[in-house]
Amino acid sequence: MNDRSDVRKPTVPQTPTQDRGRAGCIDAPTVARARAHLPTPPTVATLADTFRALGDPTRLRLVAALAREELCVCDLSTLLGVSQSAVSHSLRTLRALRLVRFRRAGKVAYYTLDDAHIVTLLAEGVRHVEEADQAEVP
Repeated sequence: MNDRSDVRKPTVPQTPTQDRGRAGCIDAPTVARARAHLPTPPTVATLADTFRALGDPTRLRLVAALAREELCVCDLSTLLGVSQSAVSHSLRTLRALRLVRFRRAGKVAYYTLDDAHIVTLLAEGVRHVEEADQAEVP
């Protein structure tokens, strides 16, 4: 066993912005700038609910399918290989968060994404994962 207690690192004086990790050393202007850009608590709560909903593989696959075109519950059920009941339940959750919307044509309800933001969110998430996967390949 090697006792290295006598080895000391040189002490370098640090300014508050360099030494943010130490307790009691707060850079107030930096904190104020960061605070000014934080979303409001209600926005954070809704966004967390959105990401939680998209964290479910079935719901995420539904969103990916609906990013391409409008589909009915029967088509989504067949496409994803899950029951119509499971699709309907997932769509209800996505509707509550305003991620999808529907229109009726007779007895059939057709679903689509609520707006282009959802398409962008999905596309950016997929791009992020794919780029990260490619970066790991030697």
